[in-house]
Amino acid sequence: MFTKIFGKPKQETSALATLDKLNETLQMLEKKEKVLLKKAAAEVEKAKEFTRAKNKRAAIQCLKRKRLYEQQVEQLGNFQLRIHDQMIMLEGAKATTETVDALRTGASAMKAMQKATNIDDVDKTMDEINEQTENMKQIQEALSAPIGAVADFDEDELEAELEELEGAELEEELLQPATTAPAPPGRVPAGRQPLKRVEDDDDELAELQREMAL
Repeated sequence: MFTKIFGKPKQETSALATLDKLNETLQMLEKKEKVLLKKAAAEVEKAKEFTRAKNKRAAIQCLKRKRLYEQQVEQLGNFQLRIHDQMIMLEGAKATTETVDALRTGASAMKAMQKATNIDDVDKTMDEINEQTENMKQIQEALSAPIGAVADFDEDELEAELEELEGAELEEELLQPATTAPAPPGRVPAGRQPLKRVEDDDDELAELQREMAL
């Protein structure tokens, strides 16, 4: 189970151990290279001293040993390049293996989920949902349906009665007389005098007649 999920622990451990071993070897070669470089530099200094002492033979021997050290340094450099190349390849292979294991794990998980939820179960579940929805709709319609005397009323007759009421209301509005606005106070239509003014003139004429009689 854990091998399928997390890959292959033994192979991963082996790859890590190999990388550690290669890294240790690389460090060892680098140390040897530094030692050889110091020895080569020392042989150069000795050759200079023998040259100043006019000992040409000894100086040449120092230069020969210096070249041998340089050859070993070059050889160690090649070894280091091969180890680097091996480490890069191993790390790449390790990454490839981990990627494949991860993809395999994902595919297995997806397959397991598909097996747990197949298309038949989905169709069955959807049918049950549709059936329950239809049942609930019927229940709601049954609860909202009118009962008793209200259920016997004819909707067409009620609408016809409503139209009659609206027609009668409109006819009543049309038969009402048009109302005129009252004249403003203090103003009299042209050609007519107020009655009160005529009565005042009659009183003055009678008064005048009485005075003439006296």
